[in-house]
Amino acid sequence: MSTVLKVDHIEKYFGNKGNTTKAIDQISFEVERGEFVGIMGPSGSGKTTLLNCISTIDSVTTGKILINEQDITKLKTGKLDQFRRDELGFIFQDFNLLDTLTAFENIAIALTIQGRKPADITFLVKEVAEKLEITQVLNKFPYQMSGGQKQRVAAARAIVTDPTLILADEPTGALDSKSSRLLLDSFEKLNEELQATILMVTHDAFTASYAKRILFIKDGQIFNELIRGKDTRKEFFNRIIEVVTLLGGDTNNVL
Repeated sequence: MSTVLKVDHIEKYFGNKGNTTKAIDQISFEVERGEFVGIMGPSGSGKTTLLNCISTIDSVTTGKILINEQDITKLKTGKLDQFRRDELGFIFQDFNLLDTLTAFENIAIALTIQGRKPADITFLVKEVAEKLEITQVLNKFPYQMSGGQKQRVAAARAIVTDPTLILADEPTGALDSKSSRLLLDSFEKLNEELQATILMVTHDAFTASYAKRILFIKDGQIFNELIRGKDTRKEFFNRIIEVVTLLGGDTNNVL
């Protein structure tokens, strides 16, 4: 397997000289192609800041982040925009769909920006919609869809360009339990059948149990790591709960 993501001793400070906060403290880890990795931690632990740095939404103070062996911390604005467009797929808690476009058009946007041919766009959108079981909503607008359908459309938009890395930020946060399970089943299918590489931040142990490996963040550092191995999802869930308890504090703040 090849390394898709390498996070190398990164630090992130906020504030000025008189009042600084270290949100990330010497974090290093790697993600191999085809892995499904979850990131957990209590509020203020640095997990969202970490994802923002990897997604190029924010910049690190020190250290390096390499995606496909390219150091994204050194990319200038123009190159960064192109890199983000071609290499990364984003799935957010609040869907971020355009209300005036149909599901088909929302998914097709990224391909259109890349300059793909109309016939290719139609084929790729229908192909990913079939995989995520949203073919029936392609002609609907967001207001005509359920929350789960909107999130699966957002997931389709993220993966239709075949990005190197899919970044998911609390993807089930706005969904009910049934919709969450459908979305997570889709993630599992994409990971196992298409070898999609997924990095997901979540506060929810059930959501995290779908990943194959979990990094736990506390006070800006990696506190622990769990590898699912041959565990069932229920067994992995129980192991996750054990680590959450070790993190201390109010577990409701983590789960």
